[in-house]
Amino acid sequence: MSANKLRVTQLRSEIGRMDKQRRVLKGLGLRGPHSEVVVDNTPAFRGMVKKVIHLVEVEEINE
Repeated sequence: MSANKLRVTQLRSEIGRMDKQRRVLKGLGLRGPHSEVVVDNTPAFRGMVKKVIHLVEVEEINE
């Protein structure tokens, strides 16, 4: 059984962003520009990504 995952890559810095957006990036596990994490494709993670979509790039992968 394959589970869908999301590969989230931070493209832009958190400098000058609202504190809520900084906390979302930290919650996703992103640590700075060009850092990358793989998270489950759940409504919770999709909501987090939606809050910072202007700072990240998202790719759906199958594992």
